[in-house]
Amino acid sequence: MTLIGWSQILLFFALVLALTKPLGAYLFQVFEGPTRPLPKVLGPVERFLLRSCGGREALREQTWGQYALALLAFSLFSMLLTYGILRLQHVLPLNPQGFPAVGPELAFNTAASFTTNTNWQSYAGESTLSYLSQMVGLAWHNFISAAAGLGVALALARGFTRRPGPEGQKTLGNFWVDLVRGLLYVLLPLCVVYALFLVSQGVLQNLAPYRELTTLEGVKQTLAMGPVASQEAIKMLGTNGGGFFNANSAHPFENPTPLTNLVQLLSIFAIPAALTYTYGKMAGDTKQGWALFAAMSLLFLVGVTAAYAAESQANPAVAAARVAQEGNLEGKETRFGVAASALFATVTTAASCGAVNSMHDSFTALGGLVPLVNIQLGEVIFGGVGAGLYGILVMAVLAVFIAGLMVGRTPEYLGKKIEAREMTLAMLYVLIFPLVILGLSAVAVVLPQGLSSLNNAGPHGLSEILYAYTSGTGNNGSAFAGLNANTPFWNISLGVAMLAGRFLMIVPVLAIAGSMVGKKVVAPGPGTFPTQGALFTGLLVSVIVIVGALTFFPALSLGPIVEHALGEAGKVF
Repeated sequence: MTLIGWSQILLFFALVLALTKPLGAYLFQVFEGPTRPLPKVLGPVERFLLRSCGGREALREQTWGQYALALLAFSLFSMLLTYGILRLQHVLPLNPQGFPAVGPELAFNTAASFTTNTNWQSYAGESTLSYLSQMVGLAWHNFISAAAGLGVALALARGFTRRPGPEGQKTLGNFWVDLVRGLLYVLLPLCVVYALFLVSQGVLQNLAPYRELTTLEGVKQTLAMGPVASQEAIKMLGTNGGGFFNANSAHPFENPTPLTNLVQLLSIFAIPAALTYTYGKMAGDTKQGWALFAAMSLLFLVGVTAAYAAESQANPAVAAARVAQEGNLEGKETRFGVAASALFATVTTAASCGAVNSMHDSFTALGGLVPLVNIQLGEVIFGGVGAGLYGILVMAVLAVFIAGLMVGRTPEYLGKKIEAREMTLAMLYVLIFPLVILGLSAVAVVLPQGLSSLNNAGPHGLSEILYAYTSGTGNNGSAFAGLNANTPFWNISLGVAMLAGRFLMIVPVLAIAGSMVGKKVVAPGPGTFPTQGALFTGLLVSVIVIVGALTFFPALSLGPIVEHALGEAGKVF
C-alpha cells in the first residue's frame, strides 16, 4: 500500500461526501418539492408524458398494491419487448456486422438481467449484439430499471415519513409519476452531460461499421465501433454495469483515462449516496439520512481497506516462480494499478453496479472475498439506485426492533411503531436473498450441467459458483470471470435468480411501506431509541454484518477463506 494509493481512495470518498447534500437536495425538489426544476422547459414535457400514461385518473396516488402491480406489469412488458428485440436482431436495422439472432436461453437471461438492473452478461457485446439491441434493448432498460428502483425507494421513504390524515393515509405516490420524473429530471439530463464528457476523453460514440486494421506486425485486427459513450453514462449513473465491450471498464474505448476512471467511480455512488440526504429531508430531520450515510460509509471504508491490503500482496502463483512483484497485478490494467483496481472492485460491488476495470477472478483469495461479501450483505453499502436506500431501511427496521427488545419497549422508527406485520415482511425480505443464492449454488455443485462450466476446481471453483448466484440475486452483475455462464443451465438459472432477487424482494418492501404509511406518529419519550446518532449507526452496522455473517459464513469458509488458508499453508511448507 502506498501514500498515492490511499490518496486516490480518500479523494474519491471526499468527493462523494461533497456531492451528497446538493444532489440529495435536488432529488428532494424533483420528487417531493412543490415545484420542479426548469418548470417552463421540462414541465410541458412531463405533463405530456404523464398524460400518455393514461390520463388524470391513472395518475392518482396509489396504494402499495397498486404501485407494485404497476411496477411488475411495466417490468414484464419491457422484458418481453427486449426479449423480442434480441430474438429478431438479425432482421432489424442497425446491424452493420450482420450478427445473428440471440439464442432463446441467452435472450431470456439478458432480458431478465437488464430488466432487473443486474446487467449480468453471458456474452461479449461487441461480437453478439447489434447497435439496435445495445441502444433500444439494453441502454433503454438501463434508464427505466434505475428509475423504477428510485420509485420503490421513494415509496418506502414516504411510508415512514408521511403523516396520516384524518381518515388515515393509504397511498405512497404514483409509480408512473416517479418513473417519468426520475427519467426526465435526473437520469436523462445528467447522462447527456456525462456522455459528452466521455466523448471528450476518447470514448467512442458512432454508428460506423467495425474497422479492419493492419498492425505493425502485419496482422489483421478488427476494431469494434459503436455508440459506447451514451450507454456508458447510464451504465454507471444508473448502477447498471453492463459494458458495451466484453472487457467492460477495463477497455480503453469505455474507460480511457484516469479521469474517466474517477468520474465513473463517482457516478456509481452519486445517486445512492444522495438518496440518504433526500430521505433525511423527507423525514424532516437530515440527521436521519446522515446516520444511514455513516453506516454505509463505515462498511465501505472497511471493505476498501481490506481489498487494497489484500491486493497489495504478491500473487502466490507468481511469487512461486520467483518473480518480483509490486502487489497483485494479475488481471489488472496497468493504467490503473492496484489501488484504483481495488477501489473500483469495492465500489462496484458496494453499489450493485457490476462494472469492472479488473478481473475479480484474478484477485487474491481475500481480495476476491471483499466484493463477494459486499453483495452478500444485501445491497446496502450505498447499493443500487433506489435499491440501496430501501435495502438499508429494511435493515433499520430490524435494528430498531432489536433495540426495542433490549429495552423492553415496542420498537418505533420515526415515531411509528414497528409491529408483527412489519417484522414478518422484513424477515421475508432478508430470507429470500440467501435462500435463492444458497439453494441454487447447492444445485449447481451437484449437477454436471453446473460443474461443467467451471475453469477451476476446489475452493476457487466454489467461489465462482457462489459469486455468480450472489451477483445475480443481488442484482450486481459482476462476475469472477472464470465461469462459462453461456450454457442453457446457467442462463436459465441465473435469469431466475435475477428475477427473484429483484421482484420477490421489492414486493415485501412496498408492503412494509403500505403498512407503515397509515400509522399514527407517537411523540418521542424517555424510552425512545434515537435513530439519528452514532449509537444507532453502530447498531445498524452490527445488524447488517451479523445477518450477513451468520447466513453466508459457512459457504464462504469452503470457498475464499479455505483458499486463503491453503495458500498460507503453501508458504509455510
